[in-house]
Amino acid sequence: MNQLTRNLQIIPRLFDVYRTMWFRSYWMTFSCLNKIKSCRPPWKRLYNTLQTTVDSNEVKTFLALAHKWWDEQGVYAPLHAMNDLRVPFIRDNLLKTVANHQPAKPLSGMKILDVGCGGGLLTEPLGRLGASVIGIDPVDENIKIAQHHKSFDPVLDNRIEYRVCSLEEIVGETTETFDAVIASEVVEHVIDLETFIKCCHQVLKPDGSLFITTINQTQLSYALGIVFAEQIAGIVPKGTHTWEKFVSPENLESVLESNGLSVQTVAGMLYNPFSGYWHWSENASINYAAHAVRSKVQEHQGPTEFVSKGETEELGDKASTSLWVHEELKK
Repeated sequence: MNQLTRNLQIIPRLFDVYRTMWFRSYWMTFSCLNKIKSCRPPWKRLYNTLQTTVDSNEVKTFLALAHKWWDEQGVYAPLHAMNDLRVPFIRDNLLKTVANHQPAKPLSGMKILDVGCGGGLLTEPLGRLGASVIGIDPVDENIKIAQHHKSFDPVLDNRIEYRVCSLEEIVGETTETFDAVIASEVVEHVIDLETFIKCCHQVLKPDGSLFITTINQTQLSYALGIVFAEQIAGIVPKGTHTWEKFVSPENLESVLESNGLSVQTVAGMLYNPFSGYWHWSENASINYAAHAVRSKVQEHQGPTEFVSKGETEELGDKASTSLWVHEELKK
């Protein structure tokens, strides 16, 4: 009887001990999980949905125009015509990085990310050149149009993939994945240029190329790009562009260089609304194209070395840019 009484007295105490141990174990596990959660990779911490570069107002604008992407005589006619410049610009600069290529598929083996691909106007010709291309766009209807149009060409089935997402949303899964990133007529629509360029840098392989076409922030670009093109001639719908978002080549170069991207070329582009053709120009006061390469050694350089190298590269870049434009104008 006494033994039974003692056992009954011990059981509650044992229960208290085990309960305390269980709570301590649970608390330690919970704390560890919280610490693990807080130690996310840098791209997860930096680029979450709260720091999106996508402007919701711009999404609404392009959503309303989604059905017009493949109308070559419609509002996107200038973008269709721009392929005569931007496709060779991308192709020729990428081919400088390879020793041999197939004439029929010169970009075979290369992985390209087309950011803000819209209906696939630039994505498709890059795929036909042999590249594996991922086209991304935050507008669902744009991707539906792009998917539908791709289906007309069986060659593109295994070369092009489309996704409805922003650049920041795929940074984590595509770090150092692409040989080239394309942002054609995109940066003048984002709300955070610095974050956008950082994301481009992260998804590029070392020595990978970033290609940008955009609009300069000048009085002439306001007069012709907004007043004339949107309000008078109706070449593009009203409200398509916001002058304050236009980016000067100097500002773009500064952001690129500060984020580990070495500028190789900046070239002016001019559009003739009467002929419907684009041509290269030494004047970049309205439209221009830029090519930058992700540096492999920038983060290892000291401040003095970086400044000295930067000054040398700047002189070389200006010389190569001028020479490249002259060569294109002769064609």
